[in-house]
Amino acid sequence: MPVSIGAAVFLAELAPGWLRVPLSYVIETLAGIPSVIIGLWGLFVLVPIIRDPVERLAGDWLGWLPLFDGPHFGVGLLCAGVILAIMVLPIITSLSRDVMLAVPNSQREAMLALGATKWEVVSGAVIPYARSGLVGAVVLGLGRAMGETMAVTMVIGNAFTVPHSLFDPSHTISSAIASQFSEASPGVFVASLIYLALVLFAISLLINVAARLLVNRFVRSQGGLRE
Repeated sequence: MPVSIGAAVFLAELAPGWLRVPLSYVIETLAGIPSVIIGLWGLFVLVPIIRDPVERLAGDWLGWLPLFDGPHFGVGLLCAGVILAIMVLPIITSLSRDVMLAVPNSQREAMLALGATKWEVVSGAVIPYARSGLVGAVVLGLGRAMGETMAVTMVIGNAFTVPHSLFDPSHTISSAIASQFSEASPGVFVASLIYLALVLFAISLLINVAARLLVNRFVRSQGGLRE
């Protein structure tokens, strides 16, 4: 989230015109890449990098912590988390940039008239005015991460055990459904996978409701400030 919003601030407020358009086009293109392609890239490019040097260095320096203990497989929770962060970054950046561009210029001009610097305009006028939209962009990115299946399935290892560190192979609800549904026998096996889907749906619904309440709260607070 900080990297995405920082990139959006740069694109909307600080980048020169000759750089803003191509960078925006690249970010929007990255946001539309299918997840299976990102999964293949993660499997052949990201996994070796995560295995060595990332996990090796983390194990050497932080191996005394339980989160960084264990063998260096490359595939596992750490790699899945990194690839999800890469996937949601262009989505949040693109939406946040559009929200900031929708802020009226009168807000910026009022701050500049008071002698504010460029950064003070961004932090004091643009971001507070657009924070409800920024929250919505972050929630959409979170929803993409929660529902992601193929990319995570390809790099998380699909080990149906309780992980003890970030290096351990594991699975998510969506990856468990994707990897086992084709081989599930009728009866309890299929019923358990359907139950997992119901749990994932309930979690997504609760997060969306909480996000909607949070956005409404920001909208009401902004309305009070404007009045």
